[in-house]
Amino acid sequence: MLTPNKRVRATIARTALEILAGLDDGEKLHKDTLWTLVEQRYTDLAEDWAAHVSKGEPRTSLVWGSSELAAIGWLAKDGWGNWQATGAGRWSLTEYPDLETWSAAVDQRYQGWNRNRPRFEQAEKLLSLLPEGSWVAADTLAGQLGVSEELLVQRFYRMRPEGWHRLLNGEGTIPKEARLTPNERAEAEKLLVESGTAGPDGRAPSHQRLDRADLAQYLDAGDTSDSDEAKRRAWLVRGSNVQGENLVRSLWLPRGVCSLAASRLRELPAGSNREDVQAAVAEDYAHLSAAERSRLAVEYHAFLTRMRGGDIVLTNDGSAVYIGVVDGPAGFTASSDNRANLQRAVSWRNPHSPLDYADALPADAANRIANPDTTVVDLTEFVGDLEKLLGEEPEQPVTSRPFTLPDATEALAAELHLPAEWLQECVELLRDRPQLVFYGPPGTGKTYVAQALAKHLTGGKPENTQLVQFHPAYSYEDFFEGYRPRPGGDGQAGGFELVPGPLRTLADAARKHPDEPFVLVIDEINRGNLAKVFGELYFLLEYRDRSVNLLYGSDGGLGFTLPKNLVLLATMNTADRSIALIDAAMRRRFWFRELHPSAEPAAGVLERWIAARVSAGLPVHGDAARLLAALNERIEDRDFRVGPAYLMRAAVHEHPRGLERVWEHQLLPLLEEHHYGDDTDVAGRYGLAALRKQLAGDED
Repeated sequence: MLTPNKRVRATIARTALEILAGLDDGEKLHKDTLWTLVEQRYTDLAEDWAAHVSKGEPRTSLVWGSSELAAIGWLAKDGWGNWQATGAGRWSLTEYPDLETWSAAVDQRYQGWNRNRPRFEQAEKLLSLLPEGSWVAADTLAGQLGVSEELLVQRFYRMRPEGWHRLLNGEGTIPKEARLTPNERAEAEKLLVESGTAGPDGRAPSHQRLDRADLAQYLDAGDTSDSDEAKRRAWLVRGSNVQGENLVRSLWLPRGVCSLAASRLRELPAGSNREDVQAAVAEDYAHLSAAERSRLAVEYHAFLTRMRGGDIVLTNDGSAVYIGVVDGPAGFTASSDNRANLQRAVSWRNPHSPLDYADALPADAANRIANPDTTVVDLTEFVGDLEKLLGEEPEQPVTSRPFTLPDATEALAAELHLPAEWLQECVELLRDRPQLVFYGPPGTGKTYVAQALAKHLTGGKPENTQLVQFHPAYSYEDFFEGYRPRPGGDGQAGGFELVPGPLRTLADAARKHPDEPFVLVIDEINRGNLAKVFGELYFLLEYRDRSVNLLYGSDGGLGFTLPKNLVLLATMNTADRSIALIDAAMRRRFWFRELHPSAEPAAGVLERWIAARVSAGLPVHGDAARLLAALNERIEDRDFRVGPAYLMRAAVHEHPRGLERVWEHQLLPLLEEHHYGDDTDVAGRYGLAALRKQLAGDED
């Protein structure tokens, strides 16, 4: 509850913000004019101040209050005394309509910023150092720093430090937490496009996003001491192919070192700060691109400063992994051809008994080691696992990626009119290998079952499920990622940008939330050219713990994996015979479950559906199930028998001619196509009159 003193001060601040929020979007007020308006609106100000505050001046309280509002992103000030309510400030007045909750929200946010100033400074420095075109997800950065995502976004979108527009949501667009006004949004979107961070649609490409490992390379301010309390780190340093020489064998293991090639880099002392390293790289490697210089600066700074004695270091020679502990500071030394002129002493623990990266290491760490296109990678998130490999008691958490698929329920079985045991078997199969195909003739409910199962597995979260339909023209670029034309602006020629497809989008989302199931439903998978559509990803369907280099290189040099929590459900229509074209490799990578109208569980679905309608007092055609069974008995080709879904619509049973309409305008045309050219009297053989006559005779 607010004290009288605090209530007076909070009323002054909120009144000022309300006045500013009442202006047009983008309009400002000078602080002197604003104070006059505050005094006019807060009519009891002088009396309340004298009774409950007495010390100081009310106007001074506004100055202090405005500083707090500015710090949390609710108020903007320019250098000439003009103030403006930000979109977040306007939002706060409706989000916290009473003075008590509003004041508490201000205090909470301000204390959160004041208490974590160094972390916000880290974030500000990071954004200013990002390579051109790259960006950061606000929730990832906030989680890495241990600060409020909303506070981080609202402060930076108000303060606008260098690179502020690179702080986006997971989809590569402006975070909703920014609470921007239309003018603020238009300005931010324009800057995103002009800076090359995003395309004309305002969306930044997912392959330019920095992941947790990338952030760990940048977020190092204040963590360079050698004290016992300093967090132990782990590093991957590559040396198996340095300018054509395998230094792991020839130098590192025999002499107990690890090294970087730094032939052009001036001799910087160990512990050099990032700015000095960046300046040296910018001058000494001016012939390289900005992105390459940025990468080198990060790697040299990590090796010189962030790496400390006692840190764990890994390297690999092919699939053989060697692990050791850093045993000394960084230093420059004479080296043949300058291949290893920046070195650190390392106590290698297994020089004669290397580990296999696929068996001994966590999957995520193994995938980073498997790709040779990076030189220094921060593996600190796996320190606990690596300490176990060193034979030490882990002092940091061992990585865990909990992920479970929920059991089938009676509610799901009732919804689908399928046995719970059959659905549970589907779940058990997916737990073993997360790829399953439902196959059968048309109308057996394959797609419906796949979508319902996907909804069940993901807990009903629509953002965790996507559906795509394959067709003969469907390609890798449609499915995973590909370059698309980008229109130019102001008469300029457009270019091309790499656009993620449904699989890439869902895989990236699954990787961010490893404890949640994500499901991609592929309808009519056999209609696509699978080798063309999946490309190099075909391998990953069988080997989820391995990585591949992507066609367009968007994996950032770390290799791409299919997250284990990404499930693929697919459907196949057997009527077009294309299932016979599915090769053995495809069959090996998927489970197959048949839904056929002549076999359980699909054979009894219509009867169970009709029984449920009868129990609910809804109209039904009592002979619909028997008519369908009689129809399928007359269809000799098993793959052309008709599924129950055609008759599982309310209109079929509620309209007087519903059943006749389905038979005349759906089922008979389907069978006419099947018998095209063979002179079969389709209506005489499969029509309702013929079938009802048969059923009447059977009853006699």
